[in-house]
This record gives sequence, C-alpha cells and structure tokens, in this order.
Amino acid sequence: MQRKFTEIDEEFICENCGKKVQKLGYSCRNHCPYCLHSKHVDINPGDREETCHGILEPIGLEIDGKKGYVIVFECKKCKAIRKNKAAKDDNMDVIIALSAKHDRN
Repeated sequence: MQRKFTEIDEEFICENCGKKVQKLGYSCRNHCPYCLHSKHVDINPGDREETCHGILEPIGLEIDGKKGYVIVFECKKCKAIRKNKAAKDDNMDVIIALSAKHDRN
C-alpha cells in the first residue's frame, strides 16, 4: 500500500517570483513563503508523481480549526484545485489579501 504523505523538505527557486526558498525545517515546504505560489508536482503530498508541473496560484483562503490558515490553489495549466496549510513564515500581507478576496466571494 502506497503512503499518502511523503515528507520532502527541500530548497527551491520559486518559478513565480524567482526567490530562493529555504527548507521549512519542521514539516514539508509546499509553496513559496513570499508570493505563496507552488508547483503542481504531487498527486499525494510529496510523491512527485504529477505530470502537469503547472504553477499553482493562490486563489483563496480557508480557516480550519485544527490546521489554521489553509491556502487554496488553482493550477494555471490544468485548473486542478489543491489546498495546503500555511507555513509559519508565510507573507501575512499576501494571506490577508487572500482572506479579503475570499470575503468578497
């Protein structure tokens, strides 16, 4: 049986804003903490089996009682929707802007 979560915490260069993103250190780094964009590379977290490889754009925000802020992403290439918990070092200005965007919908 395949695991649903593979822990991968690695540095990367954000394909949206070009900034170098450091390892998260306490969990898996999923998205850029500066612009909150991600890359569509996983089917299940950390498996790197998705073939799309499009840019995941943050389009909304949910608040979960256990997880806290959850960022909602849409893939610019295939339009898939993905969600991921916000990290402690994420840009709060961008999170607030996503929250305001969510409140208007």
